[in-house]
Amino acid sequence: MTGATVWLTGLPSAGKTTIARALAERLRAEGRRVEVLDGDEIREFLSAGLGFGRADRHTNVQRIGFVAELLARHGVIALVPVIAPYADSREAVRKRHQSTGSGYLEVHVAAPVAVCSERDVKGLYAKQAAGEISGLTGVDDPYEEPESPDLRIASHTQTVPESAAALHALLVERGLA
Repeated sequence: MTGATVWLTGLPSAGKTTIARALAERLRAEGRRVEVLDGDEIREFLSAGLGFGRADRHTNVQRIGFVAELLARHGVIALVPVIAPYADSREAVRKRHQSTGSGYLEVHVAAPVAVCSERDVKGLYAKQAAGEISGLTGVDDPYEEPESPDLRIASHTQTVPESAAALHALLVERGLA
């Protein structure tokens, strides 16, 4: 079976992981091998010790991209709900996949900062507003939106099932599911 990487980029609390997990459930039910490479888990186990400056964020994205491409090359669909705030970092991951012939899709899970701040799944926006943390992507640290993603999901107007279904349809259309 064909593997691929589906990189879900977007602001904190945009819905990346929720959509990835819903899609993973559907793909597994169809008999596909799927892994969700959650950004928080990767930071804890693979990128422990890295900070949140530009260079460390780039290193983190490249490490995740390497693992995702390795999985994709071996027939796994790697769903990667990771912010990856810089376009050049995401492009380097895309090029790695292209160089090995592995499928790669970039999905922008788009939601306004105000909506993400209301959701505030991990309490990051509240901590930033209280001055407890700085460098929050999209607030006081940059987020470079993808100019031409393979799919843009408006997670503030689409339900999780609708979002997962749109992403599934794209995978089928591209011959990846």
